[in-house]
Amino acid sequence: MKVVIGADKNGFELKEHLKGHLSALGYEVIDKTPENELDFVEAASRVAQAMLANEGDRGIAIDEYGAGSFMVATKHKGIICAEVSDEHSAKMTRDHNNASMITIGSGIVGRKLAETIAETFISAEYSGGRHQIRVDMLNKMC
Repeated sequence: MKVVIGADKNGFELKEHLKGHLSALGYEVIDKTPENELDFVEAASRVAQAMLANEGDRGIAIDEYGAGSFMVATKHKGIICAEVSDEHSAKMTRDHNNASMITIGSGIVGRKLAETIAETFISAEYSGGRHQIRVDMLNKMC
């Protein structure tokens, strides 16, 4: 499983922590923001573009509150993204919405919670079935 990750200057420290954590779990982590002075628009765009280019299976963008990166990601046609601050939402956005990307706020979520959010999102699978109707509706909106 390949995880594309990126962060702005406010999410950089949490991104670096998650990179190490996910790598230690055996995931291939692709860091699209090695520099630590980006704004959330550039950082989230890099992750979304990498996901659209099929560079990874899941994407995670981190800024201070998660909202800015979420707004940026959803501007990219073909990206289904959710702003997540708990494990249940991380699971359900994959299970019901087939999200390929999440955003996390480093000012809201600490290291341990970020770890479990990322693990939950990465390991969750899409249920399909009745949920596909809404996923198709989301994809038509772009």
